Amino acid sequence: MNKQQTIGFIGTGVMGRSMAGHLLEAGYTVNVYTRTKVKAATLIDQGAVWCDHPSVVAKQSDVVITIVGYPKDVEEVYLGAEGLLQNGREGATFIDMTTSSPVLAKTLYEAGKERGISVIDAPVSGGDIGAKEARLAIMAGGDKAAFLNALPILEQLGTNVVYQGGAGSGQHTKMSNQIAIAGTMLGASESLAYAKAAGLDPRTVLKSIETGAAGSWTLTNLVPRMIKEDYSPGFFIKHFIKDMKIALDVAEELNVKTPGLALAHKLYEELAENGEADSGTQALIKYYLAK
Repeated sequence: MNKQQTIGFIGTGVMGRSMAGHLLEAGYTVNVYTRTKVKAATLIDQGAVWCDHPSVVAKQSDVVITIVGYPKDVEEVYLGAEGLLQNGREGATFIDMTTSSPVLAKTLYEAGKERGISVIDAPVSGGDIGAKEARLAIMAGGDKAAFLNALPILEQLGTNVVYQGGAGSGQHTKMSNQIAIAGTMLGASESLAYAKAAGLDPRTVLKSIETGAAGSWTLTNLVPRMIKEDYSPGFFIKHFIKDMKIALDVAEELNVKTPGLALAHKLYEELAENGEADSGTQALIKYYLAK
């Protein structure tokens, strides 16, 4: 592991803050930027170097990691006149860990190639818990050599780091992940609503079903939050809606039928319209329990 590398980190929200913290703990010099500086205060206290603009991060870092909100944010950070690619060092590696568009991932890869910069798309799964515990699943696309060079850094953030193929492959894999989650969230919510309607103790039901054939990360980590009526975001509903919309659009281009995904997207849109956009995805249970 080359601790002499300086790492830039852009986006210190629910997940990014923990991820950047792991890199500091591992001994890396970390340059940070986020739109709201106060969100980086804890990291600055840990020794991170504050930068006033993404261009400064690019100029002062060997590797830059981004995890921002939406594809439009990715475009702004990377492709703007004062963005990363215009200001990055030749030979640098940029790793976008935002869940974004596979098409945009390929665009960034090609733009980086023209400037001698390796761009990897490496979205993650595991939510706030996975980020805090450095147990994220990381799915990467881009040049394999660049991936292997970045692997020691990625292994500070996740325990399941898998190279999926060329540029955009990481994002396509994340879309597969989000499609699976959408269906699982529907099933988990309906299961809990049924148990309550039948007069069962949801906690006792969960003890039985989470270790059987129905067992899943969602049952183990999110259903307990549903039962406690804890809707704090490990992953925002508004961001999940964004992910599902990308997956629906790409699936249509690929001529893949996704009726379950379409239903989940519809229900989450309803929740967002009712003021739940900033709640965690487990707030889906509110749809089923509403009177």
